Amino acid sequence: MRFPHGDSIVVGLAGPDGQASLWLSPAFATERRELHVAFRAPDRAAVAAVHEAAVRDGVEVLHAPREWPEYHPGYYAVFLRDPDGHNVEAVHHGP
Repeated sequence: MRFPHGDSIVVGLAGPDGQASLWLSPAFATERRELHVAFRAPDRAAVAAVHEAAVRDGVEVLHAPREWPEYHPGYYAVFLRDPDGHNVEAVHHGP
């Protein structure tokens, strides 16, 4: 899957089901910014389980699980900060 993003393209890597499980977007060589890595979750319960494990293990929670309608209806995600300072997301696309 490919989507235009500014002057570049965002690519989603999909399995046999056609659903993207990992999204990649370019960074420029001069940039020193956080990465945003998103992993597809099979359902909302899996997103909640990621959140619960993160809280239990003392991981910084950027955004607790909730629906993000500004992305699209059914976009349900939790956002975490990993030890290297990157934004890691578990997301479910659906009801």
